Amino acid sequence: MMRVNYGVNILMVLLIGGILHSIFGNVGDGMQDWLLISLIVLGSAIGLISLHGLWLWWTRVRPKQPRLNADWQSDCEFISSAEFEDSMITFRNVRDFHWRTTRDRDERWADEVKVDSEQVKHIWFVVDQFHSFKGMSHTYLTFEFKDGTCLSFSFEARRVKGKKYHPWTGLWRSYELYLLLGFERDVTQLRTHGRGNIVHMYRVVTPPDKERQMIVQMSHRLNQLTQRPEFYHTLFKTCNTSIVRAVNTVTPGRIPFLWRNFLPGYTPKAALKLGLIEDWGGLEMTREKARVDQRSQTWDEKEEYSEMLRKILPPSNADQE
Repeated sequence: MMRVNYGVNILMVLLIGGILHSIFGNVGDGMQDWLLISLIVLGSAIGLISLHGLWLWWTRVRPKQPRLNADWQSDCEFISSAEFEDSMITFRNVRDFHWRTTRDRDERWADEVKVDSEQVKHIWFVVDQFHSFKGMSHTYLTFEFKDGTCLSFSFEARRVKGKKYHPWTGLWRSYELYLLLGFERDVTQLRTHGRGNIVHMYRVVTPPDKERQMIVQMSHRLNQLTQRPEFYHTLFKTCNTSIVRAVNTVTPGRIPFLWRNFLPGYTPKAALKLGLIEDWGGLEMTREKARVDQRSQTWDEKEEYSEMLRKILPPSNADQE
């Protein structure tokens, strides 16, 4: 006698029953019925969970709109912007905090910082390993100018007061995408001294004129986010994927689609292979020479933080000429 299970395709029942019969032989209808019911229950549960997730997305996540105005935490309180005049760029609201610990800090925002886009000396790719799992790292770019000015551009999750960052909530439109513009003595010192993270600085290899194009591109990105806010996303719109997008805007196809783009801690290996960063003696030697957090602990604050960092990093071939 054929049993009919409501809500289940009869052909599927017969098919599953035939498969089970071929596997178990004549074990008995009881065993087959139990396995069939288990499969039905499991499939129903997965379907209900999927429908519930879709309902939550459609009713609670999708309607959200990115904001410019909110009660933001003080380290991301202001949005930076850029003004252009010939080769000169004037930045507004440049963060310039001095960090002793994450809670003990002097807060300051520079109203006006002027740089010449044609005077970029080096670009640095910085990897901040903030977790025991190396893949979970933060990446950002620092532009070093010939007059000694060092400015860091860091794509981050903008947080309101009382809210901490978590990768899971970053999947559900919980944070706005924030492009922090700050002095290197703020952005990198926060990581080497304030948080005590493992920090590597790699000098970027750029063809002629690409340094200028990159600083202009990052400056335009500042203005875009000032005018049209966007959501941060843990997978698709993060620190590293945003850098990849900026680089490929300047030089289409320069960075291919790689799984390492989603795990920033593993990007130096790909960057070295692609010729994006300087090779200081192979991967491991380059990593060792690029690490600055340990050697920067002897900094006595009598000299500029950025000057101190460059004394412990390998000089470029251009600097030695």
